[in-house]
Amino acid sequence: MSDLKDNTRVSWPRRAVVTAGMPYGNKPLHFGHIGGVFVPADAFARFLRDRIGAENVRFVSGTDCFGSPINEGYRKLVEAGEFEGTIADYVLANHERQKATLEAFEVKLDIYDGSGIGHAGDVHQMITDEFITRLYQNGHLKLDSTLQFYDAEAGTFLNGRQVQGRCPVQGCKSEHAYADECDLGHQYAPVDLISPVSTLTGTKPEMRPVENWYFDLPNFADFLRSYVDELRADPEVRPVVPQTISEFLAPPVIFVKNEHYDEYLGLADSLPPHAYRDAEKGKQSFEIEFATIEERDEARAVLAGAGIRFRTSKTLVPFRITGNIEWGVRAPVIDDVQGLTVWCWPESLWAPISFTIAANDERGLPRTSWRDFWCSDDAQVYQFIGQDNLYFYGVAQPALWEALKPGGLFVEGPDSQMRQTTLVANHHMLFGKKKASSSGAVKPPTGEELLEHYTPEQLRAHFLALGLDQKSVGFSPKPFDPDESKRNDPRVADPALKEGALLTNVFNRLARSCFYEAQKNFDACMPLGAPTPAVKDKAYETLRAYDELMHKVELHSVMSLCDEFIRWSNKYWADGIKRAEASEDAGERRQVLLDSFYLLRVATLLMHPIVPVGCEKICDYMSFEFDDFFSWNYDFESNDELCPAIEIDAGAHRVHELPPRFDFFRKHESQYKD
Repeated sequence: MSDLKDNTRVSWPRRAVVTAGMPYGNKPLHFGHIGGVFVPADAFARFLRDRIGAENVRFVSGTDCFGSPINEGYRKLVEAGEFEGTIADYVLANHERQKATLEAFEVKLDIYDGSGIGHAGDVHQMITDEFITRLYQNGHLKLDSTLQFYDAEAGTFLNGRQVQGRCPVQGCKSEHAYADECDLGHQYAPVDLISPVSTLTGTKPEMRPVENWYFDLPNFADFLRSYVDELRADPEVRPVVPQTISEFLAPPVIFVKNEHYDEYLGLADSLPPHAYRDAEKGKQSFEIEFATIEERDEARAVLAGAGIRFRTSKTLVPFRITGNIEWGVRAPVIDDVQGLTVWCWPESLWAPISFTIAANDERGLPRTSWRDFWCSDDAQVYQFIGQDNLYFYGVAQPALWEALKPGGLFVEGPDSQMRQTTLVANHHMLFGKKKASSSGAVKPPTGEELLEHYTPEQLRAHFLALGLDQKSVGFSPKPFDPDESKRNDPRVADPALKEGALLTNVFNRLARSCFYEAQKNFDACMPLGAPTPAVKDKAYETLRAYDELMHKVELHSVMSLCDEFIRWSNKYWADGIKRAEASEDAGERRQVLLDSFYLLRVATLLMHPIVPVGCEKICDYMSFEFDDFFSWNYDFESNDELCPAIEIDAGAHRVHELPPRFDFFRKHESQYKD
């Protein structure tokens, strides 16, 4: 298939990085981490390894070792007497548990380390120093004194998760808002948090000034608008990406309750220049719009001083780079400002660069080789994220990358400039019909708990079929149904097993049929030669469609395509062998088996990123090398292209003997009837 090899239908990069976000180091992985981000990223990374060569792909991620959720989780466990050791011990224990869970789900990363663990942690400190220094040298950092929450009763400044209140962003109804961001990803000034409460003492905290470095994000508004226009024009970019980014590009607006209109009129002249807009029909607030963030903040102080209730719009605000908590990546000393650490969000944006360098170091590659993956025109970075994090990856990160120009990290010149990444944003994976959060009322099952009821491959296939690129979708595993009567009713089907049936029934049947027929009538050999034209046409059509769907990262469509192809192939075998047996035509029987082994090869290649272990068993029993079998660098004319000349001349390739009642894809032990 020359059009696949030559990239004439879709263009694949020569090298690629795949990232999967960074789970906080304060908890195990729940189903949303695994099914919403890691399994889709793993399937895509595995496909890229097959498509462009494993040596050209880096699948990187790691534990986010820093941030206020970790501090708070550690503090609570220590106070409860449930953990002994340092905070570093706490993070490492959670990291090891996360890593084990990913391995259990067959997620194959090139590196899963941590932003503060081992060699990757050392590299991350180096990258952090360089990144922040470059931003400062390029004139994009400013030192600013801002107000931070202080618990007078406890006698301490509070980190982000030690303050809770209601989100002040207009239209947001989150009741789980922290110091400067809510659980839906909205950013705001701490002073705007509604009804703040200290989680340490339950008291209302004071606001005291602290100094930190801020990135001048509002200065990149025009760049981000152009960036959004490019995203909108790209049919392969998921609509949620430009839509969400554009929400943060609105002008600085304050929404004031209609009940305060007369009070507003009394002090309007004391506000910076602004435009007034009446409340829209059915709305409870009128709007006042300002030209700059600074003018909006000046007005905010005046309104607050007068006791007027208001909310602010999503808009670009200075992006905090440093913080004041002890547990964090050290910030470089700039202008003699010492003792600061880096806020976890900015350093987590460049952490994948650190992980790429660490992964290349493990391979003995030159330290500069990371730029082949992050800066080269023939490379691409694919970032799998949840839609809640689009502010950081779609707003802050592109601006930070742009701010490094005209040079890059460590060296100057166009070859060192960071390329913008491809954002693969998924909608929420709901638990039933509700959004699940480890810190919320609805506790989601952990990865380990799921594997007590399902095989990894059943879950992988189900997660990828959900269509999270289109909308938020419910995950409703029967063993975790809150309705006990449904859990115990054998007549109630398990939605999570729908795709698993394709594996354990149809795909298994196709593979076993080929091997058992070869053992029974062909001396345990696969017949070689040309497939029937209709069979080859079907394979070519499917391979092309699969390639195009993968390019758009439409994984649920990939699952649908594979389902149709496997069922078609299985039916082809069943109908063909029935005819051959009825006619007692040995030549027809041979051709049916040849065709079916060819179809099995294609199906196994297509399913390899989705259910790798079972597919690699099929490859092993077909007696082919993995690197050859799982490669798109062939014409797919026949299975002969995988065989040496002596077998081609003989017209047969010996396969391994399959034991009786063998399963390439097994059900979970709990699913077998006694």
